[in-house]
Amino acid sequence: MNKTIAVFGGSFNPPGVHHRRIAEELSRHFDEVYVVPHGPRPDKIMVNDVDSIYRATMTDLTFRGLKGVQVDLFDLEQATFTRTHLLQERFAERGDVWHVVGTDLIESGKNQQSFVHQAWEDGRRLWEEYRFAVVTRGGSGLDPADLPPLHKLIRLNSEGSSAIIREKLFHREPISGLVTAEVAKYIERYGLYRGRIPNKVTNFALQDPQVLIVADERNPKAVDWSSRLAGYRGSENPNLVLVIGGDGTMLHAIQKYWGLRIPFFGINAGHLGFLMNDAQEILEGTFPPQDLVLRQMPLLYVESLDKDGEWKTALSFNDAWVERASSQTAWIEVKIDGEVRLPKLVGDGVLVSTAAGSTAYARSMGAMPLPSETPALLLVGSNVMSPPNWKSAFLSLDSHVEFRGMNPEKRPLNGYAGGFWQGEVQTMRIRLSRIAAAELAFSRSHDMAEKIAQIQFPRT
Repeated sequence: MNKTIAVFGGSFNPPGVHHRRIAEELSRHFDEVYVVPHGPRPDKIMVNDVDSIYRATMTDLTFRGLKGVQVDLFDLEQATFTRTHLLQERFAERGDVWHVVGTDLIESGKNQQSFVHQAWEDGRRLWEEYRFAVVTRGGSGLDPADLPPLHKLIRLNSEGSSAIIREKLFHREPISGLVTAEVAKYIERYGLYRGRIPNKVTNFALQDPQVLIVADERNPKAVDWSSRLAGYRGSENPNLVLVIGGDGTMLHAIQKYWGLRIPFFGINAGHLGFLMNDAQEILEGTFPPQDLVLRQMPLLYVESLDKDGEWKTALSFNDAWVERASSQTAWIEVKIDGEVRLPKLVGDGVLVSTAAGSTAYARSMGAMPLPSETPALLLVGSNVMSPPNWKSAFLSLDSHVEFRGMNPEKRPLNGYAGGFWQGEVQTMRIRLSRIAAAELAFSRSHDMAEKIAQIQFPRT
């Protein structure tokens, strides 16, 4: 017997408690439930008012912890709107697919005048052939004659509306009970739905720390400090990732745990520690400090075409690059937003870095580190022979970068995303992720700009 799969698509802008209740009820009737927030839609321009990175985070927070419920962020990452027949194809191999609709979408179905008939692509055929999980909502009537031929009725008396939530937020009215507590805090942190540009840097205080500790086990200081702070270890639902070590430890922690959608707080047991806080201040004071600054930093989305013609994807907080995989110099074509900017870069390799990652490998390749708030990506070459005198360039945050190996048989390239080997690659494409970000918490005394200044103006 095939698994039953419920596909619950929607704007979720923002996702509310009513959405969570629907998913929870669906999980009682189906083996698996997939929540699919869609990307830009011409008929729902409101979804473009809040960046996808915020919608992705709120969706993860809303449906977290529901057994049998998974969030699929494909549309948000690709900035697409997958039509129902394509969702059918996407999930068909997993089992029998049931598409979740509200009673408002099937009204007048008996007259073939429902929203499904009129607005969905190939809606008349879908109505007859597809399976529908029809969810009743509080206060909405249902004419049994309107039900699709293949349906399962899910009776639920929960009411709610994302439009009402947005309106209340715009007018600075309370939304308690309309969204989960985690989503309410997230909206407040970044000032979402207020009719202004959301915050990138915000104040943060954690009243009841329940931490997940990630420590560099090869560093004796990190191991010792981890033991001293073990009393703050949380339960199954931590609200902070405590990272003890150097920047490398932080990078590995972000790579592994960004999907938890909770802040990262680092204690420096290494050297400069651009992403870390001062150990003495933390260990001798109150943990965690109550007056923190929180910075939301997006990850890079990396696509690599391997030598066998297969595409693979990865995420990286710091950087992504290609480098020569043989004794031959690399010949690399560099495209920016589809336009060839460097027809033939000759050297050891070329890298794209976020501002936060500019203190790492990009710096060792000769680039000057950028403050983390700099709205730019950094493009830098390694031991570039041609073009003459070219070293690096600044790119806008929304840039799409592509590296293509020229003559890969003779001059193969290795690809890396955040230090993780992607294998031998023919092409690599890099942009900011639309769904993945890490929130880094810093004490007020942490000064990344001063650490960067120490690099630029070394003391003799």
